[in-house]
Amino acid sequence: MSEATDVTEGERTAYAKDVLVDAKGVKVHFPIKRGVIFDKVIGHVYAVDGVDLQIRTGETYGLVGESGSGKSTLGRAILNLEPPTEGTVEFDGVDIASLSGETLRKKRQDIQMVFQDPMGSLDPRQSVESLLLEGMKAHGLAKDEAHASKRLRELLSAVGLPSAALKKYPHEFSGGQRQRIGIARALSVNPKLIVADEPVSALDVSVQAQVINLLEDLQEEFGLTYLVVAHDLAVVRHISDRIGVMYLGAIAEEAEADDLYAQPLHPYTRALMSAVPVPDPLVEDRRERIILTGDLPSPANPPKGCRFHTRCPWKQETKCDTERPVLRVPEIPGVGTGHRVACHWTEQIESGEIQPHEVKAQLVEQHGAGGDESLLGPASISEAL
Repeated sequence: MSEATDVTEGERTAYAKDVLVDAKGVKVHFPIKRGVIFDKVIGHVYAVDGVDLQIRTGETYGLVGESGSGKSTLGRAILNLEPPTEGTVEFDGVDIASLSGETLRKKRQDIQMVFQDPMGSLDPRQSVESLLLEGMKAHGLAKDEAHASKRLRELLSAVGLPSAALKKYPHEFSGGQRQRIGIARALSVNPKLIVADEPVSALDVSVQAQVINLLEDLQEEFGLTYLVVAHDLAVVRHISDRIGVMYLGAIAEEAEADDLYAQPLHPYTRALMSAVPVPDPLVEDRRERIILTGDLPSPANPPKGCRFHTRCPWKQETKCDTERPVLRVPEIPGVGTGHRVACHWTEQIESGEIQPHEVKAQLVEQHGAGGDESLLGPASISEAL
């Protein structure tokens, strides 16, 4: 008995050492203000509302969800680009959320970001050489001109661009090439973690495959860890080791990539998976389709209880609209300990005890932000008077 306990504790210790990012209870709330002369906080947008997330060294963690689910905000909170309202984000044993000023600037050498819009994230007035050198100089990595020149050519070679690109400007490249420059800029300071926010959504399908393959090759070559934020489930499945599904500021389901696609357990994940086209016409015609009713509720007024209950075909009269479910490992045969679901009725849905029913669209009224008054506030002083 004691031996089994020792093994379990050893595994936990090894796992703890293997964790690069450990986010606990992360919340990012944006105040809603209104006023003509003096701004008054009348509510909050709960973009991220209590997320626990762990990313292991060397893996790719995919974060998916609808637009407005808070996945990009969570990615920025991990880098402290959006300071968390509550919670901690430990990176390599250091709480990033508590850092500021020069200490945070130095730590950002280890955590870099690849932005969604490659043109918007690159200064059009700077050459590629200047863009890549900027970060290296800021962190003291450009020792001398010869060393810097060699490093720049190595970076361009790593992302598949010729050395002649150093003297060119961002507008002289295609979208895919600009994204490669953005990736090279992130690599220039030798980071441990790269947060890729929709890295291929602005690119053509053929170019998307090239950039995804490039990210995989660079991960193997430089030992990188990725957090990939995306809404394209096919892209996430191809590149990710583990996947977290976000809905309205919280993680709805988390599992290994193959397990999640083979056996989605949360009703929201099932609906997302049913929207992914299958390249087999026979399977495509016969498989289950789950069409969600209604729009994503406002993050300024999220539903009470389970946040998905307003659109859930498996909603029950008890718990769903009163108790917020915790992310847990369901008691289902064959489901591993790494598969976690935030649903009260996962076991009953999977066994068929609870059957889906028709969902009627619900109008979610605004509360706690001025009653029936508009969140936009008065358009002029005369209107206010």
